[in-house]
Amino acid sequence: MKKVISLLVRFVPRKYLQLFTGIGLKTLGFFYKGNAVECPICNHHYKKFLPYGRLKSRENALCPNCLSLERHRLIWLYLREKTNFFSEKLTVLHIAPEHCYMKPFEKQHGDGYITADIESPLAKVKMDVHQIPFGDNHFDAILCNHVLEHVKDDIQVMKEFRRVLKPGGWAILQVPFFKPVPEKTFEDNSITDPREREKIFGQDDHVRKYGSDYPQRITQSGLKALEDTFGQSFSAEKAFHFGIVRQEVIYKAEKA
Repeated sequence: MKKVISLLVRFVPRKYLQLFTGIGLKTLGFFYKGNAVECPICNHHYKKFLPYGRLKSRENALCPNCLSLERHRLIWLYLREKTNFFSEKLTVLHIAPEHCYMKPFEKQHGDGYITADIESPLAKVKMDVHQIPFGDNHFDAILCNHVLEHVKDDIQVMKEFRRVLKPGGWAILQVPFFKPVPEKTFEDNSITDPREREKIFGQDDHVRKYGSDYPQRITQSGLKALEDTFGQSFSAEKAFHFGIVRQEVIYKAEKA
């Protein structure tokens, strides 16, 4: 099972996995029924989550029902516990929308919830995040999860986020970190071999490997960077129950 999932993840884009593997995974989830873990997004319970990963599968990672991963469940809990995301109707821009979020977010925010991507069939709006086709001060919140490592100019993209956010608005800007995490973010467009890019950047479609200077890169865009160790507020037992990584930091950016 681990090898099959690793091959699918490595060679099939996640947007297509989300579209075409849902029924099969839900069927597989029947054999994982139990009460040891709970997905806070879809409220389904299992004895454990499915393994997931490209080169090396992570245990207790993928929800068979809504296809959420550890980071998605952590962000959901963060939005629920530490923001007004589920207590008010907001105008929200969701970049590269994840399948597990779309229905509940649209139910919460209605027409104010806008999904966008340059190619994803899941998104309402097709756009390049370097030039967002919305006016200044338009959105209360932006969600951008594991996207900035793919774009040509992440600082420019975050400047666009700042432009379209309302004063007092905020964004969740998660990016992957691969060990060993460098002090300074590394970019090198001369590396073109896919396997070499995968080795250096974590995936062959990544254009940079983020370092400890990531908050400073957020600040360069004019946004205020906040690092929240929210995950560490959960005990090890609770973290396993929700299938989250306690060490993952939430990067929230605010527009003054």
